[in-house]
Amino acid sequence: MTKILINDGIHPTGLNMLIDAGFEVQTENIPQKELGARIGEFDALCVRSATKVRQDLIEKAGKLKIIGRGGVGLDNIDVAFAESKGIKVINTPGASSRSVAELAMAHLFSIARSLYKSNRHMPREGKTGFKTLKKSFSKGFELQNKTLGIIGMGKIGQETAKLAIGIGMDVIGVDPFIDVAVLEIEILDQKITHRLKTKNIDDMLPMADFISIHVPYTNAPVLTADEFDKMKDGVVLLNASRGGVVNEQDLLVALDSGKVFAAGIDVYDNEPSPDLRILNHPNVSMTPHIGASTSEAQERIGVELAEKLIAALS
Repeated sequence: MTKILINDGIHPTGLNMLIDAGFEVQTENIPQKELGARIGEFDALCVRSATKVRQDLIEKAGKLKIIGRGGVGLDNIDVAFAESKGIKVINTPGASSRSVAELAMAHLFSIARSLYKSNRHMPREGKTGFKTLKKSFSKGFELQNKTLGIIGMGKIGQETAKLAIGIGMDVIGVDPFIDVAVLEIEILDQKITHRLKTKNIDDMLPMADFISIHVPYTNAPVLTADEFDKMKDGVVLLNASRGGVVNEQDLLVALDSGKVFAAGIDVYDNEPSPDLRILNHPNVSMTPHIGASTSEAQERIGVELAEKLIAALS
């Protein structure tokens, strides 16, 4: 019987699909340090971001036919080496797009009305310093008619663009591989098609009031001091993509100087131990890498992963 190891969890709907298809499925996590001794038992391995599937582990996986990643990024898997061994690598690129886009926009709303600051200060100072806090946080701004630059117009970038357009924002998309993004925007029972022509990043940077980055993992940062220098003064930066796509040291400098008014961050260098300077910065709205962590996204991820595994192993 085909054996599948689900090492970082899967939604019950996806699990039941695999069991109903006749596979033997183990969902009990095998710790990373013990996985090398056990990986040879399995025909398929499914992970999220916690389990690292590096060359040394793959070399011990004599039966492995497929590695499945529940989510988008593949930076925790040595894809090229796996494929050189005849092991197929799959992921679920579309399942969490809406959830990640909504989180990016949530950070933007939070920054626009100082919600992240209010939630920090109100429990401590709201009783005695209400009027002071009211004055401090009364300089909010609306998002309508402002410009959002989106770096990376894949599925998540397109979902972010739809949400922004829906509240009346201008959107400038940047993607070297997409000339025109065709957006299907659903409003009640209507569907509107909008064709968004992308621009060069250097054209977008000085035009955008807010910038949201949605690119795959890269070996070098996409945004560094050079890019920050080209941005508007007081820009807002959103990163619900991958830690490392923004140079955190350069971001801290830009935050301290006011070049970047505020940042909404869901992903970090050195996860799960982010830089304390980021975590403690007064102008950072932060979440602990929860972009895909909605019940709807988790079910879609589980279903898509199960469908691909069934197709590959049947």
